[in-house]
Amino acid sequence: MRLGRVRFDTQRRWGKMNAGQMICHLNDSFLGVMGDKPMEIMTRYPMRKLVKWIAIDLPFQWPHGVQTRPEFDSAIGGTPPADFELDKQELLLQIEKFIKAPRTFKFRPHPMFLEMTDQEWMRWGYRHMDHHLRQFGE
Repeated sequence: MRLGRVRFDTQRRWGKMNAGQMICHLNDSFLGVMGDKPMEIMTRYPMRKLVKWIAIDLPFQWPHGVQTRPEFDSAIGGTPPADFELDKQELLLQIEKFIKAPRTFKFRPHPMFLEMTDQEWMRWGYRHMDHHLRQFGE
C-alpha cells in the first residue's frame, strides 16, 4: 500500500508540508467532510461547477501549490503531527469509515464543491490521497 511506504522522514517533492503534516492534513480533510471536524464552506467560489468537474472527473494530476484550507493546515488551524505511526493509523481508520457502506454519517458539503454524490465523494477521496502520496514520491 502506498501510504504504508511513507515514513516520517520521507521528503516532499513540492509544497511546504512534511510527511507528518500531510498525514494530519488528509485525516483532517476526511474528518471535516464526515462531520467530525469543523470546516468553513467557501460561499464565494466562481466557476465552482467547472472546477469540480475538472478536479473530480478529468484524468489529470492535480496542480501543485493550491492553498490548503486553514482548518486543514497543521501550521495554522489543523491538527499538528504527534506520533507519526499513530497519526497514520488514525488516517487509516478514517479512510475505512469514509469508504464503508452503509454509512454511519452524512457527508457535509465539500468546502469548495458543496454537495456531491457518493461516487463523487469516493473519487475525491482517491484523488486527494493520490495527490499527496505523489507529493511524497508514492
